[in-house]
Amino acid sequence: MEIERVQEIASLSNLKGTIPSEFIRLEKEQPATTTIQGVVLEVPVIDLSNPDHQSLVASVSEASKDWGIFQVVNHGIPSELIAKLQQVGKEFFELPQEEKEVIAKPIGYEGVEGYGTKLQKEVEGKKGWVDHLFHRVWPPSAINYHFWPKNPPSYRDTNEQYTQSLIPVADKLLGLLSEGLGLEDGEVKQGLGGEDLTYMLKINYYPPCPCPDLALGVVPHTDMSSITILVPNEVQGLQVFKDDHWYNVAYIPNALIIHIGDQIEILSNGKYKSVYHRTTVNKDKTRMSWPMFLEPPPEFEVGPIPKLITQDNPPKYKTKKFKDYVYCKLNKLPQ
Repeated sequence: MEIERVQEIASLSNLKGTIPSEFIRLEKEQPATTTIQGVVLEVPVIDLSNPDHQSLVASVSEASKDWGIFQVVNHGIPSELIAKLQQVGKEFFELPQEEKEVIAKPIGYEGVEGYGTKLQKEVEGKKGWVDHLFHRVWPPSAINYHFWPKNPPSYRDTNEQYTQSLIPVADKLLGLLSEGLGLEDGEVKQGLGGEDLTYMLKINYYPPCPCPDLALGVVPHTDMSSITILVPNEVQGLQVFKDDHWYNVAYIPNALIIHIGDQIEILSNGKYKSVYHRTTVNKDKTRMSWPMFLEPPPEFEVGPIPKLITQDNPPKYKTKKFKDYVYCKLNKLPQ
């Protein structure tokens, strides 16, 4: 049987000191030649405990317009809970391969949930140096526990606790984004499905790679979500495209990294920008990340918020069902 999982390929590659050709990026994409070296991008860092509400609205709004990415500190999620989230995710990926395959995406399955490697149509047959696990964590009606690891035994409880801590942070961020557009604080959330907004967790596992200058973990992309709330581990890897160059994003312990996704760009009619980013890999260390994608329900239609549309600001995006948006994006079809 052909080895499909990057974690297994990495074990062989690290013995040989080379990687299979399908992981070697084209020269114009290789991290060695395209990264601005020695400069770590200080993306905006926002203190969510700031008592000056208008200042908080302004800083989130500016970061979302100018960068499409920011980090938040003093967000209220205990650092011990973030450490537990990371620990149980790491333990799952360190299980024997056959145990992980129990919750693999079934052959022919149309959804994204489950353990897997390939997510979207691969351009020119090139692959990313990453395995992943996807499963929805909220609302309860959207959860399919089949795709949640049974081991380690504390996996479910830890992820449920983390989700409950994250929801108020997400609501606060969506409220601030809404006010930054001159709207009431609940209007952006309503434009994404309100209480039916779905929380999809992904765990990315990037094993050590003997040729990190030639490979990428995840290729350049913007997120399909409304916003993505990401917990990284301490291994450098996230890069953002800014002013025509790729820069490393600084790691801040216990901060959450917030990406503006495509649905917020659409809702805001382009005022907020979804962030173009990619992931590099490390020669000696495993990098992991835990992005939570806040997604509209599949049948929900997302388009520019009508209050933002004027004669001088006509709609720049189509209104369409989220599931249709996802289909086009994953299959590299025009929106």
